[in-house]
Amino acid sequence: MENKHLKLLSVLCFLLFTTLANAQQKYELTVEEAIELAFKNVMQLKNAQADYRIQEAKNKEIFGQALPQVTGDATAQHYLKVPQFLFPNATDNRIYTILKEEGVSGSGGPITKVPEVTYAQVSFQQPWNLTLGATVTQLLFQPDVFVGLQARETALNFSAAQIEQVKVDIKDSAYKRYYAIIIAEKQLHFLNEGVKRLEKLYNDDSIMYKNGFAEKLDLDKVQVQLTNLKTQQNWTATAIRMAYASLKFVLGVSQKDTLVLKNDLTLANVKEGILDESFKYEDRPEIQTLNYAKRLQELDLKRYRLRYFPTVTLLGNYGVTGMGPKFYTDPSTIWLKSSYVGLNVNLPIFDGTQRRYRIQQSQLNVEKAENTINSVKQAIDFEQVFTKESMKNALVNLDLQEHNMQLAERVYNATKIKFEQGVGSSFEVLQADTDYQTAQSNFFTALYNATLARISYLKSLGKL
Repeated sequence: MENKHLKLLSVLCFLLFTTLANAQQKYELTVEEAIELAFKNVMQLKNAQADYRIQEAKNKEIFGQALPQVTGDATAQHYLKVPQFLFPNATDNRIYTILKEEGVSGSGGPITKVPEVTYAQVSFQQPWNLTLGATVTQLLFQPDVFVGLQARETALNFSAAQIEQVKVDIKDSAYKRYYAIIIAEKQLHFLNEGVKRLEKLYNDDSIMYKNGFAEKLDLDKVQVQLTNLKTQQNWTATAIRMAYASLKFVLGVSQKDTLVLKNDLTLANVKEGILDESFKYEDRPEIQTLNYAKRLQELDLKRYRLRYFPTVTLLGNYGVTGMGPKFYTDPSTIWLKSSYVGLNVNLPIFDGTQRRYRIQQSQLNVEKAENTINSVKQAIDFEQVFTKESMKNALVNLDLQEHNMQLAERVYNATKIKFEQGVGSSFEVLQADTDYQTAQSNFFTALYNATLARISYLKSLGKL
């Protein structure tokens, strides 16, 4: 009995482990791999890609309008009661009219009265009727279809540019969150080292206090600084966890998954490639999208102008009609065939000036598209100036903060040596450590700002 329980427990543990393994995944990612993962998962990009496939289907639909259209029709009827018509039987009436006009006499004298017209019930239908036919039409010219065929490639390029625009937004968001985590983890590492230093200082001061070589005030000052540093340590650790959650959201993975970031961030990485300022507006997906949108507006204008031209269609038909008193398979059924070919020309003459004002509206839409492009170009120019100046300032500040942190570290090390040699006080060590922590915090803030400025500047150049 006990073996059965053990086996059951083993099976349940295995199923639980399998379920957890399937529910959670571990991703070890460089920043490039993180972006590729986002491209696979982000719903906004999937929708943009779906829009592209929808446009492909629309293009094929438009092309299908230029192909021959074949329709078939079949009509079968069985009259339970054959419809009849009243047909005038004017034979007697006409004979008596002639006799009267000629003065012919009958047995009772001259004919003076013509009888009324009588009617007979006549049917032109058979009880069983069957009609089979097929019609083929070939569009030779129609403005909507003609312009639609021209617009297919532009419409696809418009959808492709929208996809690239979504990708740039994903890159921008992923880069910023990825490197924010790396910087925060570096900062947390230095905070951890700082906590260790202050804990050692507190321990040394405690020993000196017990031996009468330090005051309680010195010990309390170290404790206050240590508490503040641990608070900052906890806050940074919490911020990192939140940053990971944000990055998971951007990458489109489950919050239960684990991310391991493989990239490092150095000052050389931040400064790399910033001197390449070659730029043309078409590098920006927004301009590409707007250019294609403008082209589509121009084609729409062309469509309305071509509506003054006729629509020309070639058509042909072939049909068979069967009629008879019995079902169609009976030999008595009579089969009649018919066919025709023709050309249909539909010429618009006057539509109450609707086309004229549609053309006017379309012309204004083209002007609006051009205005939008110019406005976006001005915004891009401003963005490039702003991000460039921000990046230059951020890099200068980064260099200063790096130098200041190195200086603060040297001061702290010298002060610590003096304290250990008995020629300095713990207060001086505490003050030097505080300055060192402040310099580190300023350096990581500068590093983060420089990283964001670099990403924003590359995005403004269309090189992200």
